[in-house]
Amino acid sequence: MTATQQEDSDVVRTLRTLEDDRSSVRLRAALAAGTAPDPRFVGKLVERCGVEPDFFVRDMLTWALTRHPVSVTLPVLVREVRSEHARARSQALHTLSKVGDPRAWPAVTEALLSDPDDEVARSAWRAAAVLVPVGEEPALARSLVTQLGRGGRETQLSLSRALVALGEEVVPALRAAATGADPLVRAHALATERLLRDPDTGFGHAIEEAKRVVALGPDAGDAHGG
Repeated sequence: MTATQQEDSDVVRTLRTLEDDRSSVRLRAALAAGTAPDPRFVGKLVERCGVEPDFFVRDMLTWALTRHPVSVTLPVLVREVRSEHARARSQALHTLSKVGDPRAWPAVTEALLSDPDDEVARSAWRAAAVLVPVGEEPALARSLVTQLGRGGRETQLSLSRALVALGEEVVPALRAAATGADPLVRAHALATERLLRDPDTGFGHAIEEAKRVVALGPDAGDAHGG
């Protein structure tokens, strides 16, 4: 068997084992695909990301994709964020955030930032914070604050982290949200600004303190530097 034939055989075997019933085998296959990148892997890696049930395998699939040339992976991932399947959208966005190529920015649409699926939205927020072009931060902040108060603690933490990653550019949008009618939105905005000012503050403490401030009214916020 020639070297080329051996390489072709290895590719075929890896592609096949990426669909094995055993997660440990799929994990090794994803590792192999990233260790010896080949453009023939990309389509299957992206496809598996959209259906893979095991978190650790999905993580390895993403790593394997980052090992391939962006010129090959980017078009496939951008197409995948428009999938009708939530996991496919979420994983494609997650991978784009890891690839970090700014050409992916237009793919992170308003529809994805407000996707009804929390995991998709969280992935979109993270990707947006990584990919946003210089000068677009205030507009992104205004889009992100429309999601304040959404979901459970983990979802809210993801949004706060994305906003904090944008830096001081988010302050006007946060302060506008902190004066709104919805107490959940106001508390989330106050907690996020607290995290921006003091990154060592735990989110749980920040959100509970913000809820207390909102419940007590604006005078309490002034008394605490809000």
